[in-house]
Parts: sequence; structure tokens; C-alpha cells
Amino acid sequence: MGKHRAVDSVTTGQESPLRREDVATTPSKSQPPARRDDFRKVPGPSPEVEAQRRRTLRNHKIFVTALLIVAAIIFLACSWWQNQEGGAPTWVGYVRAAAEAGMIGGLADWFAVTALFRHPLGIPIPHTALIREKKDSVGEALSDFVGENFLNAELITDKVSQANLPEKLGTWLSQQANAEKVAREAGRLTANAVRALDPKDAELLIQSQLIDKLAEPQWGPPLGKLLAGLIEDGKVEPVVNEIIDWSHKKVLTMEDSVVTLIDERMPNWAPRFARSLVGERVYKELVSWVTDVKNDDEHEARQAIRRGLKNFAADLQSDPELIARVESLKSDIMGSTPVQGAAEAIWAKAAEAIIDQAEATDSMLRQKIVELCLKWGTNIVEDPQLRESLDKRIQGAARFLADNYASEVTSIISETIERWDADEASDKIELMVGKDLQFIRLNGTIVGAIAGLAIYTVNHLLFGI
Repeated sequence: MGKHRAVDSVTTGQESPLRREDVATTPSKSQPPARRDDFRKVPGPSPEVEAQRRRTLRNHKIFVTALLIVAAIIFLACSWWQNQEGGAPTWVGYVRAAAEAGMIGGLADWFAVTALFRHPLGIPIPHTALIREKKDSVGEALSDFVGENFLNAELITDKVSQANLPEKLGTWLSQQANAEKVAREAGRLTANAVRALDPKDAELLIQSQLIDKLAEPQWGPPLGKLLAGLIEDGKVEPVVNEIIDWSHKKVLTMEDSVVTLIDERMPNWAPRFARSLVGERVYKELVSWVTDVKNDDEHEARQAIRRGLKNFAADLQSDPELIARVESLKSDIMGSTPVQGAAEAIWAKAAEAIIDQAEATDSMLRQKIVELCLKWGTNIVEDPQLRESLDKRIQGAARFLADNYASEVTSIISETIERWDADEASDKIELMVGKDLQFIRLNGTIVGAIAGLAIYTVNHLLFGI
């Protein structure tokens, strides 16, 4: 992961920082330096909160600086008094020493605190303006620190193991209210996902993957193979029985039609009673024959139907003329208006059905999700082996994510800091922690005064100076 230090070109004279996306692993000298506008704005609080923090920081600075000025005034006053004719009382030396040491301590800590964020007095002293100069290094160090101490596999898996997630999940899922909540949220997510899909994209997918795929191969051979398989498995026999049953019932209602038909076909010279006798005789024979076919599973008529179906299945696979006729029929079907608009109609109906199922409280989909949640939750709670198995899988997943993606997560820290403007980042950080750092200056002044007083006292007692 390539890192590039961002150094302020105004104060150091070095080349301006380059944006990560504009720089390869090995930076090219021909690439132009990044402009200030290329950096991202440092995120921060609302303007009102930021203004309040700036007032607080300014007040602390004024107070601590005023204390430093007071120490300087006391030191100067004591020095003036001691240099007057006749000198000054002994206690003035003690006060002078305390003020002097406090002033020195306050100045030293002012320099130290200021050097974190900017060059003291604008002078580019080495190793000052550390946050601005070392912003990218700080980002890298912080990224490494988080990765090593918070996102390492051992720590994460240990925390996951202690959390006992499977048992908590099972207990939670086994409650009716929680199962219904899962179903509700899953339904809401499903409905929103369906609504978010572009209908044109969904229709294009249906058209390309269903309708167009259906039109690509020849229909004859596949239909022939399908019919042959059904015949071999005996799945066509019920259809044959239905056809014969229907024929038998139909014939039983056709007596008048058969007699009339025979009567019309007989010669005009034939006696009328002869025509009626022939018609009735033909109808009785027809009924008898259909009844025999219906009752005899091995009747020759049935065998003929079966042979006809087998021959038809074979012709669908091998007869060019029949295959061509089927293809012509396919072209007519696929080119018809209903089929051309089928993708739109299918998606509209499917989307409506999915959304209705997802949003309706009493829908089969929602009820099924509730049942599954309750079943899974109960199984997890009651089956220790299942809990152990789930725990191992969760730990394995956590370890895998930590081992493979921790660096990707922590790199966000370093990359984000790298893309901050150095001056703005320094200002924002000072605004966040500057108030507390002013107490360092305060302590430096006070502790310095106490230390100076103690040193002066010891020196005076030992040497009388």
C-alpha cells in the first residue's frame, strides 16, 4: 500500500502532496502536484458546535497566556526592585525565582504545545508543526495500531466466542414477536428491492433468458423426446383413457344423429323401415364397439392409438416435413402479439405478486418466514451440537474476515487522513484536543514556579545566595 507524505509547500518548500488516485505504486515525476482543491474537506461538527469549541479554546489560551504574562511582570518587578539602591527584602528573591522558573516552564510548554500544530511564531524550526508535517505518518501509524490491536484475528475470534452468538440468536429467533419482526423486515426489504429494479432491465432479462431461449432450438425433436419418454413411463395412458371415456360418453348421446345420417345416405328407393333398421343396427354396433374399447385395456383400438402416439413421437424427432411444420407453428406463436408482450406482462404480474406477498401480514411468504425463524431458533436452543457447529462457523468467518480484510478496513484510516488538507487537519485536531493541551501550559507555569522556588530555597539555605 503506497503512502505519500503530505508536506506543506509554503512552509517547507517541498513538493506538494499528490492524491492517491493520481499516483501509481511508483510515483512519476512528470505528474503535476496536487492542488489545494484536490484535498477532501475534513469532516467535523456542526458550525454552532465548532464555534463553541473555538470560543472555549480561545478562552483557555487567553487565561494561560495571561498567567504567563503575570509571571513575567512579577519577574521584571522583582528584578527591578533588587537592582534598586539598598536592594530588596530576602523574600523578593524567592518570589523572583518562582516567577522566573514559572515563566520559563510556561514558555517551554507553550513551545511544545504550539509545535504540535504549527511553527512557533511562524518560524520553520525543525521538528515543529508536527501534525501538519507528519499527517500521513500519523495516519499510517494509527491505521497500523488499529489493525494490530483491534482487528487482529485472535482478538476478534475470542470476542466472538465469548459473545455466545448462536445461543443468543436462537433464543431471539424462537420468540414469536421477533420471528414476525424478521418476516416484516425481510418482506420490506424484498418489496423495496423489487420496486428498485428498473422494469426495462427485468423485462430484458426475461426476454433474453426465457422467451428468446425458448425460441432458439427446434421444437419438434425435444417435443418428440418428451412424448416418447412419457409414453415409455406410462404417463400417456391416462390421456388415452380420458379420450376413450370421452368418446364412449359422446357416442351414447349420438343415436339420433347416427340414425339420421344413415337414413340420409341410404338410396331413396329403399323402404323407410329398412333405413331405420340399418341406422339403429349401425348405432348399436358402434356403441358395442366403443364399450369394448373402453373395457378392454388391450383392445386393438387402444393398441392402434398407442402405436400412433409412438409414431408421432418418432416423426417429431426425425421427419423433416413434420419438424418444418412445427417450426412454422413456432414462428407463428413466437411472433404473435401476446408472446411479444409476454416479458412485460410476466414481470408486471411477478413483481405485483412478490410485493403483495412481501407486504401482506398474512401472506404465505411472511407466514413461511415466521415458521422458519421459530423452527431454526428452537433447533439452535435445543441442539448443543448445532450451536457448537454454528459457533465454529461464525468464528471461522470472523477469522477469515480479520485475516483477509483487516488491512482493507484500516487502510481507510490512513487513506482518509492522507487526503485531508494538512492545515485544515491540524486546525481541526487542535480544536478537538487543544483545550486539554492548554492545561499542559498551565501546569508547566505552576510546576515550574514551584520547582524554581524549591531550587532557590535549597540553594539559599546551602550557600546563602
